[in-house]
Amino acid sequence: MRAYRPLALAAAGGLLLTACGGGDSVDTGGGGGGGGDNVLVAAVSAQPDQFDPHVTSAYPSFQVLENVYDTLVVPNAEDLTMEASLAESWETSEDGLTWTFALREGVTFHDGSEFDSADVVYSYNRIIDEELANSYRFANVTAVEADGPQSVVIRVSQPTPNLLSLIGAFKGMAILPEGAAEDLDLTTEANGTGPFQLESSDASSTVLTAYEDYWGGAPAIDGVEYRYITEPAAALTALENGEVQWTDNVPPQQVESLGENEDVELASTPSVDYWYMSMNYAREPFGNPQVRRAIATAIDREEVTEAARFEAARANQTAIPEDSFFYSDYAPFDADEDAARQLMEESGVTTPLTMGLMVTDEFPESVTAAQVIASQLEAIGITVEVEVLDFATWLDRQDQGDFDAFMLSWLGNIDPADFYEAQHITDGSSNYQGYSNPEVDRLLTEASTETDQDARKQLYDQAAKLIVDDVSYLYLYNPDVVQAWVPGLEGYRIRADRAINFEEVELP
Repeated sequence: MRAYRPLALAAAGGLLLTACGGGDSVDTGGGGGGGGDNVLVAAVSAQPDQFDPHVTSAYPSFQVLENVYDTLVVPNAEDLTMEASLAESWETSEDGLTWTFALREGVTFHDGSEFDSADVVYSYNRIIDEELANSYRFANVTAVEADGPQSVVIRVSQPTPNLLSLIGAFKGMAILPEGAAEDLDLTTEANGTGPFQLESSDASSTVLTAYEDYWGGAPAIDGVEYRYITEPAAALTALENGEVQWTDNVPPQQVESLGENEDVELASTPSVDYWYMSMNYAREPFGNPQVRRAIATAIDREEVTEAARFEAARANQTAIPEDSFFYSDYAPFDADEDAARQLMEESGVTTPLTMGLMVTDEFPESVTAAQVIASQLEAIGITVEVEVLDFATWLDRQDQGDFDAFMLSWLGNIDPADFYEAQHITDGSSNYQGYSNPEVDRLLTEASTETDQDARKQLYDQAAKLIVDDVSYLYLYNPDVVQAWVPGLEGYRIRADRAINFEEVELP
């Protein structure tokens, strides 16, 4: 996941999401948004698990943190190329081993303290030294050094063509003030340089207030209130009734009809996300490659995609969506019950057998997809016990390796390394399934330093083929980003990386 993208996140990185908080009901506090005349009320599906950007991998946390923290560079909303943020400019040495970043002046944290190079050095070294969620992003980094108060030097052991996306793809790489982890409880508090400050958070909502001294200019709205509404139908009803002004929790079966709804402004765009299922190599018989291939052959991805997302997704066996330069059209598994039974026979594993499949009710499409998969695998003698968990429990069991199989998504992927490296390299930070293939390790490691785009794509294509053949992840589909808001709301842009930015929003 980042989670999820980890993200992440859906393995955020990235894939990945979080613990359930508000249920399905909406207390509007009197209607009209309830948060004040100039406060945006946003309906989201789940509660943040915590607010430490360097630790969480939960997408609902990043829905909030995107508006609280900044990174050195940030993806452009249009094409996801990296552009300036806390770093105004940067240059790379001729040998590609030294990156020098010129920092923006006049930036302050929410507590009024000034931003400088010491904050960058502290933030990056905290991630590296404590081996936090995104430490793998610094695999090639040998040093992070201040070169005066407004300059930071990052030294790498070998050319790292995707360094900008590694440090700027999402707010898991946020810059904190020096000593923040000692001064604050970062699980519940925040001190960023972003357009909004964290005001409060509980089981029903998270509230942000505008930071008037934001370096990019004070937001047009006074704040944002995130309300947790698990059921998409309830979120849509709240939007139509004017109880909320924005939501990304839109019922996929209603996307087409909502285009003609005058009470809702709907937008969608192809995403860089993917949904997948993965099996625990340490739990027999799922360590048996023929069993995994049998399951991959029995599953009809088109049927799963249609059930989970209707027309708002495309089946894909290799994670990277087809509009990307790095897309591979490799698709070796055709849904075939007879072929799947043959693979089970060749595995030496007798059926019937039972497989637990962890999903979370905070993302209803995972429950729907799991039910379809259960019916498909029943035909080859596998009984799937769908385990519907709250997301906090889901995350804990994934971390403990307490599962037969699980399903989730990775969100916000930008570089091909985001799709494959942490999830499939031996002992990768998100390799919860326990996959290890030395050739995949070699290919992913070589690709991470290859500066020629065509050569880099060939390496990732080879790695993807092995990952798919081994069924490290059983990839399912790439969903669209679908969001809706009230007519007259201005300044919001839907993004392929699912980053939620409210700094330029103006309410009707």
